[in-house]
Amino acid sequence: MSANAPYPANGGPQFREKKLDVPAGLWMRCTGCEAMLYRKTVTENLEVCPECGHHFRVGGRVRVEQLCDPASFEELDADVAPCDPLKFEWDGKRFADRIAAEQSRTGGTEAVLTGVAYVQGRRLALGVMDGDWLMGTLGCVVGERLTALIEHATARRLPLLIVCVSGGARMHEGALSLMQMAKTSAALARYDEAGGLFISLLTNPTTGGTTASFAMLGDVILAEPEALIGFAGQRVIANTIKAELPEGFQRAEFLLEHGFIDRIVARKDLRAEIARLIDYCGL
Repeated sequence: MSANAPYPANGGPQFREKKLDVPAGLWMRCTGCEAMLYRKTVTENLEVCPECGHHFRVGGRVRVEQLCDPASFEELDADVAPCDPLKFEWDGKRFADRIAAEQSRTGGTEAVLTGVAYVQGRRLALGVMDGDWLMGTLGCVVGERLTALIEHATARRLPLLIVCVSGGARMHEGALSLMQMAKTSAALARYDEAGGLFISLLTNPTTGGTTASFAMLGDVILAEPEALIGFAGQRVIANTIKAELPEGFQRAEFLLEHGFIDRIVARKDLRAEIARLIDYCGL
């Protein structure tokens, strides 16, 4: 640059450094340890932080890919679609519009995927709730698909695995949503009478009506590390009983210590653990 070149009034040189364009989404911050993580590394690690082991939430399709043998998942009842039976409106938006928005955003038709698959060569009936779809709330279609899956497993004598993640019963469907608690529980009672093996996997979060029904009815109840599991929220409970809740309350480790679940299993070990349980029960 020439010594006689003009300078702006603030005294700095009259040029700008070229900034490199960094693609968005390459990096993410762990909500557990706050470390900056390379997104691809986290994906390759099954959406688990390689630094602290924090388990990030995953969508239904991703969960199916993680659990099932490649290309083995055969979806059932995909044509059972949601509607708006109560013509519900909230915050100035119709529930019918929310359904369309969720389907467009996630690519899924509802908050659960059901089907038949193989896990390390063991055939089973699989239900995977999708927390990305309206927070995995329990509505009429979720209840219908899960009930049909349970009946499918009963008729074909298949072990059953349901991966639970839910914000609870779906208020947009009122009492119709609450009816799904009894519906799924009754189907599981018939499945149990037929000698079936039901493995319930609780992930973060599993709450409300889902916890109060099928999620806690497993012959074996597994949970991912640090998963939030409960019925009512902590603030509601604390205000109701007028007491300070113990540390770790409603987390998987607390529930294991108090006998509400059977085992905490890291995501990388889930496939092997599920296969081992099926073999142990002779199915």
